[in-house]
Amino acid sequence: IDTTKAEVARLALEAGAEIVNDVSALTMDPAMAGVVAASGAGVCLMHMRGTPVSMQDDLSYRDLTGEVGAFLRERLDYALRCGIEAERVIVDPGIGFGKSADGSLELIRKLSEFGGLGRPVLVGPSRKSFIGCALDLDVDSRLSATVAVSAIAVLNGAGVLRVHDVKEAAQAARMAEAVRDGISE
Repeated sequence: IDTTKAEVARLALEAGAEIVNDVSALTMDPAMAGVVAASGAGVCLMHMRGTPVSMQDDLSYRDLTGEVGAFLRERLDYALRCGIEAERVIVDPGIGFGKSADGSLELIRKLSEFGGLGRPVLVGPSRKSFIGCALDLDVDSRLSATVAVSAIAVLNGAGVLRVHDVKEAAQAARMAEAVRDGISE
């Protein structure tokens, strides 16, 4: 379930959802961490400066990767203190959420730096505006570029991809893994 609201998460988890994707990283609803902890569900903690309404108001960072990493570390520590086991947590640097196009590209280049968090890193590149900015493409023309970014993200450390075009991204991810690791026979 993709929500920042604990009650929505609780109902979705009762209905069979297994992961809560909280774009606020457990900051918008004080009850969310408890709901996730009690349920045994997984949780994705995403970096986003501000709120979905204000996130694009200030895109400047002194050290984007360092600031995002520090935020994700703090939120991971918070989740652990709230009783969410580490193996249930995924971190997401929030490509496109409060980042400029260059900032999103930088995070993809530097994904390996989030490996120090010890948790799988999720990247959601599908049809994002940074692709449109880089290649001057409208949203309906971004599939090939999304597939390319997916492969690059896997090579740079992404363990999870959140995409719209699953078949194409899965093939790209498996190919990137084969390039990186070889083919086991």
